[in-house]
Amino acid sequence: MTTVDERRTAPPGTSAPRRSPAGPVLAVLWAGAAAVIAWWWADTDAVVGAAGWLTGAGRIAGLLCGYTCAVLVGLMARVPLLEVRIGSDRVARWHARAGRYTVCLLLAHMALILAGYAVQDRTPLIAEALAVVHLPDMLKAIAGTGVLLAVGVVSARAVRRRVSHEFWYYVHLLTYAAVFLAFGHQVGLGGDFVGNTVATGAWYVLYLGVAALVLWFRILRPVRLNRRHRLRVESVHQEAPGVYSVVVRGRRLDELGARPGQFFRWRFLAPGMSWTSTPYSLSAPPRPDLLRITVKALGDHSAAVARLRPGTRVWAEGPYGSLTADRAGGHRSLLIAGGVGITPLRALFETLPGEVTLIYRARTAEDLALADELESVAQWRGARVLYALNGPQGQRPSITADWLRATFPGLAAYDVYLCGPQGFAQDVYATLRMAGVPDRRVHHESFEL
Repeated sequence: MTTVDERRTAPPGTSAPRRSPAGPVLAVLWAGAAAVIAWWWADTDAVVGAAGWLTGAGRIAGLLCGYTCAVLVGLMARVPLLEVRIGSDRVARWHARAGRYTVCLLLAHMALILAGYAVQDRTPLIAEALAVVHLPDMLKAIAGTGVLLAVGVVSARAVRRRVSHEFWYYVHLLTYAAVFLAFGHQVGLGGDFVGNTVATGAWYVLYLGVAALVLWFRILRPVRLNRRHRLRVESVHQEAPGVYSVVVRGRRLDELGARPGQFFRWRFLAPGMSWTSTPYSLSAPPRPDLLRITVKALGDHSAAVARLRPGTRVWAEGPYGSLTADRAGGHRSLLIAGGVGITPLRALFETLPGEVTLIYRARTAEDLALADELESVAQWRGARVLYALNGPQGQRPSITADWLRATFPGLAAYDVYLCGPQGFAQDVYATLRMAGVPDRRVHHESFEL
């Protein structure tokens, strides 16, 4: 581990970090679930016998499943309040958790309803299942169930690690079809809303409201952005083995409001890349006419970035992400990057106010992307860069809690920005907590669900 430059800037006055609306948003989502249960209670007569309790529980599970379907889509509508103020990674984790709840509620709904009907009709469970298929709107329910289960299987962490991002992305789009079919089943002739105008109206408002968010933020707004700014690839150059920077030129890019630490979702209109949208962070502070990303070849899409030609049209959505200076509450910052996680931290290293130190973890010196830029920035702004490289025999450097406390006196008052592979980020986060850094001062984003 070597120090490039020891000089530091004079700290400015502290400023209060912007508060996240995560708590109120979660409260609203849970209140919606409570309202669904309250409506079932008000709409249900006395529950009698085992059949009544089973079908009642099945109805609750079905209604909550329909509600969480709408929540699933709403969380991924890329609403700025969620994507920027709360953070895309946190919202993605909520989405993943809601997806698991949805699948469990769906299975519970089917099992409980069938069991209740079987007890009521005094027929075997399989015979009851075959009879239920012929009820109104059941084909919609069966089709929606199949789609949701397929999305759930592909989204499971063990499966997702074995499939390409592109395959996962395309299968995940089927969620829209599943939600449409679920909505049709619930408001159809055999659904829970027959004869209840108020509840039906509320359900339409919920689903049409989510559809409006998707239409605006995922379709109309990106169309407006790309028509206005006319993004094209300016140049592509190698930064390290398997790591390439792409410079994108456009018009009036300052109007985007992009900030260091944020990312866009990029779609390059080149052969084999047009149908995939992938998040890449800005690796330099945005300029009025230029944006830059730095990409490591980890999959088909990222590997193809190296073959992009100048002039290639670019379709971008954003900016997204909350890994910005707004999170800082003090005048001292520690940035810890692992591998290609250097990209958002490179931009922050140049622009964060106050006293800034960067720790950059890589296997070898050849793997240090953007190292020359980091040293140049450190020199002119009086910051520090520390490299954590493997030893001559491949031994990994040890970033321990004791080393952090000794190297950074008063570490608990630092704002720590962390970005890197999931395992690296988890280990460093645990080490920071052991070193006494409060959770509120550890700022990170991860796109691993």
